[in-house]
Amino acid sequence: MSELLASLAALAGFVVGALAVMAVRNHFEHRRVPDATGESEAAALPNGVASVLAVLPSSAVVLDREDRVLRASSAARAFGLVKGDRMMAVELLALARQVRRDGEIRESEIEVAGHKFGQEATSFAVRVAPLGSHGQVLVLAEDQTERRRVEAVRRDFVANVSHELKTPVGALSLLAETIQDAADDPEAVTRFAGRMQHEAARLNYLVQDLITLSRIQGGEPIPTPGPVPVDEAMHEAIDRCNTKAAAKDITLVAGGTEGLRVWGDDELLVTALRNLIDNAVAYSPEHTRVVVSARPAGESVEISVSDQGIGIPEGAQERIFERFFRVDAARSRATGGTGLGLAIVKHVSVAHGGEVTVWSKEGSGSTFTLRLPAFGGTAVTEPHSTTTTPLEAAK
Repeated sequence: MSELLASLAALAGFVVGALAVMAVRNHFEHRRVPDATGESEAAALPNGVASVLAVLPSSAVVLDREDRVLRASSAARAFGLVKGDRMMAVELLALARQVRRDGEIRESEIEVAGHKFGQEATSFAVRVAPLGSHGQVLVLAEDQTERRRVEAVRRDFVANVSHELKTPVGALSLLAETIQDAADDPEAVTRFAGRMQHEAARLNYLVQDLITLSRIQGGEPIPTPGPVPVDEAMHEAIDRCNTKAAAKDITLVAGGTEGLRVWGDDELLVTALRNLIDNAVAYSPEHTRVVVSARPAGESVEISVSDQGIGIPEGAQERIFERFFRVDAARSRATGGTGLGLAIVKHVSVAHGGEVTVWSKEGSGSTFTLRLPAFGGTAVTEPHSTTTTPLEAAK
């Protein structure tokens, strides 16, 4: 939905720009500057044209026959397309000269390097048109960078989903053929049927995560938020993860301040905590502990999940909340993860008006912290609350 809205917004902006070109050209064609020789050009814009250009959402520039800038919008200068009275984008100058020669309107897409150090290139959809008979040219440039980024994200997402679905689907197909060939061997059938159940469960987890992510990734606020008891959400998430933790003899511990409440959706909060706990269990060695704790933080509540696992390399910590990103792809698939858990956590935090952060050191474990708005504006606790740090709870 967000990608569709972005595309429609870009299209609407460009249509407005095209209509502006027609309006300004019409203004010029019906205005004449008297001159004894008939050779002079209008050195300034006619009345009203500057006002039209000022309200355009796109970058607008008017060039005279010597390629000097007669008028430039603030957006054009902000993007570095214009400096002083000169057009800085070589591609736009070339288009303007072609339009001046043959009088034909031209449309194109160009990329302009950032005019500041470290600034990324900006993609523009460009429309260039002649104005009247004095060699003046109108240039409209619509910023398409965000639309391009959204399209790239969508392509990557589709490619990643296809790749992730291919593995369990292919495994199920192969196991089904193997069972068919081993129909006379009950022991082999039982073994392969167990593998099929494992792959089917993995496929189900992936589909469920995709459904959850598609529901919350639009950045829209929660439809019917309400008070969510943090204690209940923590214990519910722990209960859902106990089976996986018990298989590795990992103890799940709840600690921190009791009686806290946040403003949001209880099921989404449980989903986020479950993903954090699942992630901690998957990357922790056997016979360790995972601690889930909560504490008040001014007008917010912080819920942390700490483990004693392998940790995350510093260079990968900025990317771990990306969809399908894995620090170690082989290990991640071996643990049965979908690669969407942390992306879901990030979008849940955004939907609640909060944030998620991570502290991690290789070999020393990781701590993920959800910081969410407290219900009522302050992190009020029950009369008999207890405060326990993650380290104290783990003892």
